[in-house]
Amino acid sequence: MKPTENQKPKPKPKPKQKSPFREWLDSVVFAVVAATLIRFFLFEAYTIPTPSMESSLMVGDFLFVSKMHYGVRTPKTPLQLPLTHQKIWFTNLPSYLSWLQLPTYRLPGFSSVKQGDAVVFNVPNFEEDGDAPLDLRTFYVKRCVATPGDVLEVRDQQVFVNNKAMENPEKMQHPVFMKTKENLDDAFFAEYGIRNSPDASYDSADWLPLADSTNQLAGYKLNTSKKHIDEMKSLPWAKSFDLDAFKDPKGVTFIDMFPHDTVDFKWNRDFYGPLKVPAKGWTVQLDRKNVKLYQEAIIKYEGNSDIVLAGDKLLKNGQAMASYTFKQDYYFMMGDNRHNSADSRFWGFVPADHIVGKAVFVWMSIDPNKPLFSLDKIRWKRIFRFVD
Repeated sequence: MKPTENQKPKPKPKPKQKSPFREWLDSVVFAVVAATLIRFFLFEAYTIPTPSMESSLMVGDFLFVSKMHYGVRTPKTPLQLPLTHQKIWFTNLPSYLSWLQLPTYRLPGFSSVKQGDAVVFNVPNFEEDGDAPLDLRTFYVKRCVATPGDVLEVRDQQVFVNNKAMENPEKMQHPVFMKTKENLDDAFFAEYGIRNSPDASYDSADWLPLADSTNQLAGYKLNTSKKHIDEMKSLPWAKSFDLDAFKDPKGVTFIDMFPHDTVDFKWNRDFYGPLKVPAKGWTVQLDRKNVKLYQEAIIKYEGNSDIVLAGDKLLKNGQAMASYTFKQDYYFMMGDNRHNSADSRFWGFVPADHIVGKAVFVWMSIDPNKPLFSLDKIRWKRIFRFVD
């Protein structure tokens, strides 16, 4: 029925006004969703907790890591609280449900992982992660020194790839001995970027006084770069530098070096390899030595639950395998702090599906050894710079 001329149309009801709490809640939900999408598709923030990349990246550096460079990795564990990692904040409760695990794929990116890139990835074989899903395992940042199909070797501390010496990072560090009778302290070494953390040990200290047989000062063990060594050589009292004093001797090996075999592989931090990095589609002949090198990748990272290790052979359906063709690419990563880095020399190859992104930008840097309110707590010269 149409209204007559004397009848007025009913006024439309006014939209119900949101309460202040509802407006706040909507804002929070929007912020969480936006942050989650940015974190997933574009950039994610990380911090440097260990000195393995010093002095290229310092403990206390805050990074932006690009997911776009190598392509976004789809989540394996979709049932996870947003903006968490393994645990719910301030608790020991898991932040995820592991009963739903999806296959992972990688969307197209700007580039592939290149030699020399500072790469963030999920660490293979990290015991503290327990049975955490792949995409929720501990993150590391290291420098990629060898890509799929490369043959890597460390000869006398120099990395060679395909028999060609790799260009060393400018701030790469090795331990050296500086012979001098001069009494030096933290303030002096800090001028050259050489600093000790409060819990530094003999192996991890960046500077340490050493005594001679008469208990007199003989000099200092320094963990520093070639650039800083050259700067200190100009000092009148710096008598000499022994670059080989703390080098791992050739032929001396340690059981914690990958592949954890001291019979066939006399490898250490400074003399390592040669070792071929697996590439997707590469077929390896499974002789005794190659089984030791590649069995972990074949069984654990290639999804071959039907392959087992029996002595020095790989068995499939009870039959010894003569060869194997890899299903994905792998990488070899090393820290720039070459004698204070847990890297591929210790736990082997990094599978392609473990790669998270490329470290591109330092947006903040805080010195953990400085007092909270000191003026130099923030390393102003390190912020807003791109990662070399």
